[in-house]
Amino acid sequence: MMFRTIACLALIVVFSCNNTSDQQHADALHKALVDCVTDASLTPEKTAQIRKHIKADEKSARLDSLFKRKFKLERFNGNVLVAQQGIVLYRNSCGYAQVEKKDTLCFDSKFQLASLSKTFTAVAILKLYEAGKLSLEDSIQKFIPKFPYSGIQIKSLLSHRSGLPNYAYVLADSVRKRNPYPTNDDIVRWYCAVNPKLYNTPNRTFSYSNTNYALLATIVEKVSGQKFEDFLKQAIFKPLGMKNTWLVTSHNDSLNQFRTAGYQYNRRLTKDNYDDVVGDKGVYSTMDDIFRWYAGLNGGCVLRPETMKEAFTPRSFERHGIKNYGYGFRMHVNEATREAKYVYHTGWWKGYNTLMWFSPKDKFVIILLSNRYNRSIYQIKPILEILEGKNKVADDLEDELF
Repeated sequence: MMFRTIACLALIVVFSCNNTSDQQHADALHKALVDCVTDASLTPEKTAQIRKHIKADEKSARLDSLFKRKFKLERFNGNVLVAQQGIVLYRNSCGYAQVEKKDTLCFDSKFQLASLSKTFTAVAILKLYEAGKLSLEDSIQKFIPKFPYSGIQIKSLLSHRSGLPNYAYVLADSVRKRNPYPTNDDIVRWYCAVNPKLYNTPNRTFSYSNTNYALLATIVEKVSGQKFEDFLKQAIFKPLGMKNTWLVTSHNDSLNQFRTAGYQYNRRLTKDNYDDVVGDKGVYSTMDDIFRWYAGLNGGCVLRPETMKEAFTPRSFERHGIKNYGYGFRMHVNEATREAKYVYHTGWWKGYNTLMWFSPKDKFVIILLSNRYNRSIYQIKPILEILEGKNKVADDLEDELF
């Protein structure tokens, strides 16, 4: 994997030194990143060796049996992809994209990722950091001068240590009546005008708040000079070959092809007041594109290794426990070493449940995308038992991941 990362960097250097046009440089970078994610080194011979080493056939059979039960007994409605060391062990769809139409889900079905979208927002910020466009110690006020709180740094937003209240809980009813579908800019203006009380002193403790990532999306726009959607597309989606990934605010008709609807059990949910606020949610994608996202993250194709390590470093130890948060990624940690055993992010938003869970050490990934509310999606112990070749995983792994 390191060889492929070095090869990518070498391509960038070669094209820069030859003084080629910006478009040629962009095309070369795009090809390098796509090759990095695809992993052309997986020849048929090497694939066969890996499959034998990880006992792929056995795991695939056990996963198939597990998900047949999950589809039938737990009424899971969605798409699932499980892979290890680049080998897809299980990939399936079950249920409907739109129940009323009996529109059967397919591999290209697009799901609202909910809070799994935060991983893209965090990486967007870290890419600007790598480019020298911002510092993680910068305050919000450097980019939003009228923002009323001091001492809140970008790294505080990334790690949910800002103390800012969640906009969904504090935004006044009068504001929603006047503007039923506020944007990120509306949220920022409201905070600047109203100055709601902080939940906690900045950097004092971990407090998960969607406001943090809505602000980070605004900062991406301020620094890059682009719409958040355009920056994600040019800096992440397109370079990684994620052709079926869009922001909810996109006006591209491609988003509507194979787009799913969200359901609270059997009730279809209409557009929510906060659907147009992005950064904390709002990315629509497919299971195959999320697999590319995982491959790019885990393979060193997206950020420099030292930056990726920072993202996967736990930041909150006020309370004892195995759950922690880095820069845009949740993790289960070894409390003694403070190292991440698993890296993941969950999502829930208006009928959608999502999960991307992976092991940096064992190089497996679990991707679950559902458009029908069902908390059983987060109960993944049986999947881990199969992937780790165990009959039972550790009892301290909690079923509920929130």
